[in-house]
Amino acid sequence: MKFKEYKGLDLAATAAEVLKLWDAEDTFHKSITTREGHPSFVFYEGPPSANGLPGIHHVMARTIKDVFCRYKTQQGYRVHRKAGWDTHGLPVELGVEKKLGITKEAIGKTISIEEYNRTCREAVMEFTGVWEDLTRKMGYWVNMDDPYITYDNKYIESLWWLLKQLYEKGLLYKGYTIQPYSPAAGTGLSTHELNQPGCYRDVKDLTMVAQFRIRDPKPEMEGWGTPVFLAWTTTPWTLPSNTALCVGPKIDYVAVRTYNAYTGQKITAVLAKALLYTHFNKKAEGLALDSYKPGDKLVPFEIAGEYKGPELVGMRYEQLQPWVKPVRTDENGDWHDASQEAFRVISGDYVTTEDGTGIVHIAPTFGADDAFVARAAGIPSLFLINKRGETRPMVDLTGKFYPIEELDERFVAECVDTEAYSEYAGRWVKNAYDPQFTVDGKYDEAAAQAAESLDLYICMKLKLADKAFKIEKHVHNYPHCWRTDKPVLYYPLDSWFIRTTALKERMMELNRTIRWRPEATGTGRFGKWLENLNDWNLSRSRFWGTPLPIWATEDRSELKCIGSVEELMGEIEKSVAAGLMAENPFKDFKVGDMSKENYSTDRIDLHRPYVDSIVLVSSKGEPMRRESDLIDVWFDSGAMPYAQIHYPFENGGDDFKQVYPADFIAEGVDQTRGWFFTLHAIAAMLFDSVAFRNIISNGLVLDKNGNKMSKRLGNAVDPFQVLSTYGADATRWYMISNSQPWDNLKFDTDGVDEVRRKFFGTLYNTYSFFALYANLDDGFTGREEEIPVAERPEIDRWIISRLNTLIREVTRSLEDYDPTPAARAIQLFVDDLSNWYVRLNRKRIWSKGASADKLAAFQTLYTCLETVSMLAAPFAPFFADRLFRDLNAVSGRHTDESVHLSTFPAADESLVDPELEETMDLAQRLSSMVLALRRKVNIKVRQPLQKILIPVLDPATARRIRAVKELVMGEVNVKEIELIEKTAGLITKRIKPNFKTLGPKYGKWMKQISALTAAFTQEQIAEIESSQEYVLDLGGERITVTPADFEITSEDMPGWLVASEGRLTVALDITLTDELRAEGVARELINRIQNIRKDSGFEVTDKIRIQVEDKQAAHPAMAYAGYIAAQTQAEEVLFAAEPAGAVVVDSDIDGEPVRIAVTKL
Repeated sequence: MKFKEYKGLDLAATAAEVLKLWDAEDTFHKSITTREGHPSFVFYEGPPSANGLPGIHHVMARTIKDVFCRYKTQQGYRVHRKAGWDTHGLPVELGVEKKLGITKEAIGKTISIEEYNRTCREAVMEFTGVWEDLTRKMGYWVNMDDPYITYDNKYIESLWWLLKQLYEKGLLYKGYTIQPYSPAAGTGLSTHELNQPGCYRDVKDLTMVAQFRIRDPKPEMEGWGTPVFLAWTTTPWTLPSNTALCVGPKIDYVAVRTYNAYTGQKITAVLAKALLYTHFNKKAEGLALDSYKPGDKLVPFEIAGEYKGPELVGMRYEQLQPWVKPVRTDENGDWHDASQEAFRVISGDYVTTEDGTGIVHIAPTFGADDAFVARAAGIPSLFLINKRGETRPMVDLTGKFYPIEELDERFVAECVDTEAYSEYAGRWVKNAYDPQFTVDGKYDEAAAQAAESLDLYICMKLKLADKAFKIEKHVHNYPHCWRTDKPVLYYPLDSWFIRTTALKERMMELNRTIRWRPEATGTGRFGKWLENLNDWNLSRSRFWGTPLPIWATEDRSELKCIGSVEELMGEIEKSVAAGLMAENPFKDFKVGDMSKENYSTDRIDLHRPYVDSIVLVSSKGEPMRRESDLIDVWFDSGAMPYAQIHYPFENGGDDFKQVYPADFIAEGVDQTRGWFFTLHAIAAMLFDSVAFRNIISNGLVLDKNGNKMSKRLGNAVDPFQVLSTYGADATRWYMISNSQPWDNLKFDTDGVDEVRRKFFGTLYNTYSFFALYANLDDGFTGREEEIPVAERPEIDRWIISRLNTLIREVTRSLEDYDPTPAARAIQLFVDDLSNWYVRLNRKRIWSKGASADKLAAFQTLYTCLETVSMLAAPFAPFFADRLFRDLNAVSGRHTDESVHLSTFPAADESLVDPELEETMDLAQRLSSMVLALRRKVNIKVRQPLQKILIPVLDPATARRIRAVKELVMGEVNVKEIELIEKTAGLITKRIKPNFKTLGPKYGKWMKQISALTAAFTQEQIAEIESSQEYVLDLGGERITVTPADFEITSEDMPGWLVASEGRLTVALDITLTDELRAEGVARELINRIQNIRKDSGFEVTDKIRIQVEDKQAAHPAMAYAGYIAAQTQAEEVLFAAEPAGAVVVDSDIDGEPVRIAVTKL
């Protein structure tokens, strides 16, 4: 049997072939069954949503996951990796609304909740086939046989159980607080959703400094126009809801006599002293107040009084926009006018003088801080009363001012200035919420920004009313909804919360036990998030998701949290017995039957509207109805360690411990405060445990210019096209080797192609070379008796040492969850293997007959190829398996049919020779430097040169160079290498300080160091180069430096070229003698003849006859005819005026045409 040979590298075709083998042999499942009884390695899959198509960033994320799962499998672990689908939440609902051409308001009216949810159930799995296709084609191994699906009844039952545990621990509560709310999505949001990457954006909004007229001014505030407080806002639409102004207790304030620049009216304005010159031009200071004329650019001002913040507390002012009177409701639900309690100055520690005026406008219905300080000071919020008698903010849940017709008639009559309010009722507070700017589900942001906004309208109205001091555009950071890309509101909501703050310290403590990659994310983005944790807003006012399993009586005097279907069935039976329900809607469900059939939607459905119709009975016989909220979809995903196995109803006890916690997870950085947080929070609160031990938070995949990919920009990359063009292996390898997973990747298909050509092309060519000669009659099978490594030539021992060092490096990197150094190390080794080992040992491998030397070369090369296939398998699963199978098919060294069932290599430290590796590395560096000098003056390698001079700075370097002297001479084609200890007079060197190393240590002395360095002699430079440490005398200070603290370069000498790399310097004699030129011509002829042999399809062993045209350019080679014959397998080499033979080729020597004839004998 022979090693398989190929006609070219086609990674996509290789992947397709190997994929068929995996299917036929059931390789994935064997990777699990063959590890039965072994230690387990648990991986959690962050579930994708199949209602959208996968992108190239999913290939990146899945590659990272797959690398470690395959690696651990090869290490002998039984790797659990269950697939899953995320099927609930805003992405699904918004997609369905767009598809149906409806908004949230239509659900339950023009379309039933039942029909809507059925559409969601269908839509969420729309692209399942596409996702599964990508999973296969990229070689991502995950168990798709029985994926967890978050809409499954079993999954939801586990969620209910977890929620009940939180409820019983007192960690689940309902509160009425100011919460981030997305009018575009129609639901409140949790703080972790608001902190997804990109949610906070810089926006340019219209801002205003408003004038609030003081009702009870202090004496200094009187006597000059209208006394006013100046307060700044970035949201003018909230001004009608103002009920207080807040000052800082430690801030100094001033009363300033001046004019309103818009109206020319006299005012005495109160603001923070530290912000005086922010709002008043210093050039106008000292101008006479009565010198001002309306329209003047400089508005004069003078300070009339100064106050501490507490001195202003309690002062009253007029309502800025008296459309609606603030009211309070009593315990009986009756309301009364509360104007007398509002519109006064209060104190708050959070007030700063970083921007604004040092006086904060307080609208308690639209800000959590505002609500807190207002409540503490007894300030009422400005609420409206609707027709159901409910208190509501001035803005409704769609983002517009409440229409008057929706308000209570008595309230309107007693508390609303209908003439003033009617002008604004029904208007959208932000154009982003106005449906006219969203057509066919697509938001026209440009049109929305171009249209007049309510903020502008309010500002202009206040300006005309002499209530606006300054109106200007201002760039500030504002949160947007993570799914609609539209701005959020801060809104008072009745929501259910998880009391995460109760276990904040424990979460932080547990987080410190997790290995984060990068570490900075664990201590920074995630760690800081935990330090500033808020309670988790669990409620979602939507339709498709996990219903909150809490039932309450109308007066909320009794609550029930249901934790299982069995418990629900029992409660329903009680309700039926009490006459509150006619029958049990889930009567066909059999408690205790865990079969898929029993939990199917034919028997039970735990979604809306079915659970909404269930009425339970209280201990007093009163009806109990379900709280209408769904739960945050992030709870769904954060609960997957438990719900994916229907814990605790199935797979409890030891079975659960086998799959919990995860040894490894990986997802994008956007999940840091999403899935990562919810996993950690649930595990800490309910299991006092981490949910994962190791984590990679991978960066973004950007386009090649560093821009975010999007279909709108036309820079999105089709992952299927990339895989079919370049192959999954090249794509995966590029993604891992190009940059570390947590860095943003600038994805460029040219880079993928370069990996395909340079890395895989080199590895393919190395195998092809091996197979070609191993398949000859006197070749190699891999079944021969192994020659001990110690008995092999030094070059073999070197590459075997490098191989075992590589194994150690790759293992260390993968154990450290840092795959990039591992991939790069394999690349470097393959380059060494091909361009150094194979090139230097070709003659051993293609030599005739059998010999121990030839066998040693074959065995060494085979071992390297086989080991590389096993090391590369986690990264390039298809090509590595093809290589492993092709080698093993002949050698039979492994019983494993696939590399992915094999055991990951372990380094044999006895075969590692650091001294030999350093010596060979030195040879490679020397060769590289000399070849670079040749290229500098365009002298080909085939042209011999006479000498290299190498200054040696220590005995170890000299010893190593002598050991590889012959090797380097052959590589760079020079006749002699001379080692010199003193360079003075031979090589001129230049030195300057390395500011990167010296600056941090001796920054204040850098001028003296630079001056001293500039005066160094050649002897001093040589002394610094050869010493480990050197002392500089700066006069009054002596400091210690090292060679790394300087940049030392060499100047070329006449007839020589000089290069330096670190402490290594080489000088190349580029003088060409006639003898050297003649040998160079002979080598050029050899090159031409070898190409003719190759192009003519001659076999390696074929003998030939050569005739070379008798031209002046070829004459120098006549003396080397025997050398030419030996190198080309020629029986004779003749020079003739008219060369004749079987193959005649027009060639050239140094640009002069020369014909060459070759005949196979």
